[in-house]
Amino acid sequence: MDQFQEMRERLYSAVVSDALDSLGFHSQSPRIALTPMTCPSLVLVGRCKTTLWEDIYTEDPNPYELELLAVDQCQPGDVFIAAANGSTRSGIWGELLTTASLNSGCAGVITDGAVRDVAAIDEIGFPVFAAGTSVYDSLHRQRVVKIDVPVTIGEVEFCPKDLVIADRDGIVVVPAPVEEEAIRRAFEKVDGENRTRDAIRNGMKATDAYKKYGVL
Repeated sequence: MDQFQEMRERLYSAVVSDALDSLGFHSQSPRIALTPMTCPSLVLVGRCKTTLWEDIYTEDPNPYELELLAVDQCQPGDVFIAAANGSTRSGIWGELLTTASLNSGCAGVITDGAVRDVAAIDEIGFPVFAAGTSVYDSLHRQRVVKIDVPVTIGEVEFCPKDLVIADRDGIVVVPAPVEEEAIRRAFEKVDGENRTRDAIRNGMKATDAYKKYGVL
């Protein structure tokens, strides 16, 4: 089983956040509502492929240029990060970009902007987290201005190749210097939570279970 698959099956955003808390990283989840627009039961895990977007109000002389380049550059397991400064001026991700990104193994999309074609994307089975939906095409409304640079969503920095995990509870980005230890602690806590849950199910009081296992 590859590492990402094991994370998808055993981890979730809250336990990774707890592991980061224990390492002194207390603000690794954007405090804004980014909803799973598609595949709400899936856990999205991968490495950040970052793009920075801007609103435009004149005709774009090179429409879609950098966003298509970024999609074509995606590697297997990448998560396309579209930092749009919270703008929902258009749907910056849709069915055609999804189809193209799947050819290169992209795992999903996270954006603080809007998306469209959500029914078609959901049918494909591609996880998308976004601030909302918009029927408007991004043409002459929004564009990518930078690729593979640190970007900020909800006051949290997403750096290229950082590990990111997202589910219905939220989105957590794991800084590269602490990734190995954070994931080790997350797996360890999951095991502890399972023991605690089983003990409580078998009748142990919550206080006693916490005293015994130290996990809540």
